[in-house]
Amino acid sequence: MITADRSEPENTWCPSGRPDAPEAVVLGVRSGQGGEVVYLADPVPARDVLPLVPEGVEPTRVLRFASHCVSACLHRRGNDCTLVERVAATPADEDRNVPRCHLRAQCKWWAQVGVDGCRRCPAVATTVVEGDDLGALVADPATTREQLDAWITAGETGAPRPAAAPSR
Repeated sequence: MITADRSEPENTWCPSGRPDAPEAVVLGVRSGQGGEVVYLADPVPARDVLPLVPEGVEPTRVLRFASHCVSACLHRRGNDCTLVERVAATPADEDRNVPRCHLRAQCKWWAQVGVDGCRRCPAVATTVVEGDDLGALVADPATTREQLDAWITAGETGAPRPAAAPSR
């Protein structure tokens, strides 16, 4: 079990950040059939990588970016990140190793939910793929914990799932 002082540092970073933020770095590369993130050993400034992404490819489809956590974010409620609350509410493989991540010491998700956020972080997509209803629900700031729980429970019981909101 990983334990740490999860008090929030002054300048927190979002592991699902905006690639166009001046301080943005590439956190990892989306890889494989499931599109999970493979984390880089060291951060690379996004400004150095973005020109290398082929035209017509949305950078967030192939890369995960980190940038400063900002108070104007759609996912903020006071000092809390509602995105990581929804991410942490999704099922996770408890046997999954927590990925190595250079961001952890300054990560908003780590500060807020600890290892629960880290276990799910590789599966988080900044750009929701069409047909990924769970991803669309998690990404939508209007989704309540109750809606998310109902969607997950319906899948576990085989009942028809409520429709997810369209991704933004």
